[in-house]
Amino acid sequence: MATLPVYPWRLAPDGLATVRQLRALGLRPGGQDVVAQIERPRRRRGPLVAYLYSIERAKPVRPMTPAKHAALAKANQARRICPWCRNDAGYVIPVSLGMCTPCAYPDEQRSA
Repeated sequence: MATLPVYPWRLAPDGLATVRQLRALGLRPGGQDVVAQIERPRRRRGPLVAYLYSIERAKPVRPMTPAKHAALAKANQARRICPWCRNDAGYVIPVSLGMCTPCAYPDEQRSA
């Protein structure tokens, strides 16, 4: 197995991009292998690593079908339902709470 070329942060050659950069261009890796990686140094931990793909071999993003759109809308609606009181909170329930704000802080809601 060949090792990947490693470039310093912001010094990757033209023609290579990260997944986010490909997405901004309306592209996706499309099953291609990682071509290289870039590393951003950090003070107390190991470097941040981002994998690079060839822009030339990238494929266009698949269009959103009506079925995918419906599934995404259903998933987003489910994130608004409180598992405790089963009401639509009107916002996406924070994962850190796991429930709507009135259920998470019932004492504060009564005193207000």
